[in-house]
Amino acid sequence: MSAPAPPALANSPRRWWALAALTLSVLIVALDGTIINVALPTLSGELGADSAQLQWIGGGYLLALSVAMLPIGLLGDRYGHKRLMIGGITLFGLASLAGALAGSADQLIAVRSVLGLGAALIMPLSMAILPRVFAKEELPKAIAVWTTATAIGMPVGPLVGGWLLSHFWWGSVFLFNLPVVAVALVAAVWLLPSDRGVDRDRAAAPFDLAGTVLSGLGIIALVYGTILVPDDGWGSPLVLGSLTGGLVLLAAFVRRQRRTPHPLVDLRMFRDRAFSWGIALAVFVNFAVMGILFVMPQYLQAVLGNDAFGTGIRVLPLIGGLMVAATLTETLVARFGTRIVVSAGLALLAAGALLGATTSAGDGYGFTALWFTVAGLGFGMAIVPATSMVLSTLPTERSGQGTSLLETVQQLGGVLGVAALGSLLSSGYLSRLTVSGLPGSAAGTARDSVTGADSVAASLHDPRLLASAHGAFVHGMNLVLMTCGALALVAAVLAAVFLPSSAAAGASVAGGAAAGGAVEPAGDVAGSVPEHGQSLA
Repeated sequence: MSAPAPPALANSPRRWWALAALTLSVLIVALDGTIINVALPTLSGELGADSAQLQWIGGGYLLALSVAMLPIGLLGDRYGHKRLMIGGITLFGLASLAGALAGSADQLIAVRSVLGLGAALIMPLSMAILPRVFAKEELPKAIAVWTTATAIGMPVGPLVGGWLLSHFWWGSVFLFNLPVVAVALVAAVWLLPSDRGVDRDRAAAPFDLAGTVLSGLGIIALVYGTILVPDDGWGSPLVLGSLTGGLVLLAAFVRRQRRTPHPLVDLRMFRDRAFSWGIALAVFVNFAVMGILFVMPQYLQAVLGNDAFGTGIRVLPLIGGLMVAATLTETLVARFGTRIVVSAGLALLAAGALLGATTSAGDGYGFTALWFTVAGLGFGMAIVPATSMVLSTLPTERSGQGTSLLETVQQLGGVLGVAALGSLLSSGYLSRLTVSGLPGSAAGTARDSVTGADSVAASLHDPRLLASAHGAFVHGMNLVLMTCGALALVAAVLAAVFLPSSAAAGASVAGGAAAGGAVEPAGDVAGSVPEHGQSLA
């Protein structure tokens, strides 16, 4: 049996330029997701958007992104990763132009949904292309750069958005995407390897439309339910019905995937311990980091008094820690193995979050910067090897399926996690807030959020309310950070116990592809899947 062909750009200097093209593509998605958050108050005034419309400006994007990623991975495997990704970049650019020209909140909601679809075409496929560009020895380094690019958008987005809104009209936050999209599009067309070797038989195979509908409806129900949580609460019949219906639909989706001859997701990938635990641990990491990034900007703004630009600057130690860890992981994994490095990274992430959970209302930014750096180091040490481990199990012709599944599971975990942590933050805040003596409307505003309490305290010149609100928020924040730290600690233990070592990683689909073999259908699943071999994790 012949060995698989080496990556198209292996040993070519062009591979680093190709990585730059992929990095730029995911960076525009990361920037757009955070820039829009800064613009929401401005959009409320300029377009007359009410609170529900503002919620769906973000919610429409989230729904489209979450629903589309899963089938896009399979479509990329069948018809070409580069081809579909270029389509996604083009769609993202056109939708950005339409966003700048939107004349109403409803039009902007529609535009944001299209932007979510474009992002769904970019994110999993850009990751799926990495193994076609880099040999296995350099893949962790490429993943480190790719991961850093997605993370940089978190603090840089508010910086860019704040500056644009200070100097130009609100549409500039969409027009900003256009030059970046243009460069990314030219770079992708020119630098990325062609979609050679697309299997015509696989492309002609039936597409699992029923599975796509089941997964799409299930994800919509889950995401819709979590979007309603802040206003309706977890006990709302609509929220409970939506979440329950989503779980039932996804259970039906899994059942179908086990039975159909041409599944949207080949569940046999989970037989590989490196793949299954790599995805599980990536979800743990994403949950913890999303929790930190959900609560800390509010603390930096409402309690420490920074504006959006200053908040973005002050999140940079977290990204700095990630960048340092990303440069070290390749060496650390080679010396100590994936299991030890991922476990240590999760332990560091837990230590940073638990240290942050000891924050008091009087602490300054220096303490936050310290534990941000520790958590960022842990984030990088955990997520880069875990992602590398997942990609190492995938044959090139099925990399889109694996990366789209990874991105979808992480996305859903983050959405559900932020909803749960938001409820925990609110509960902790309300349990310590004192509003006795306030008029009814003022008390209600103070209970809604710490920002509302700040506004009421300023208008009434009430320093006691200000101190109470800040102390209450810090209490709720500490509960969130404690939860994130505890989950990261649990994940560290699971990684130490269940992860395969780099020398004895579990069987992988990629290894089977290298052997050139195919296995007979397992269970009720028909079709040919590469045989399991050695994982690179």
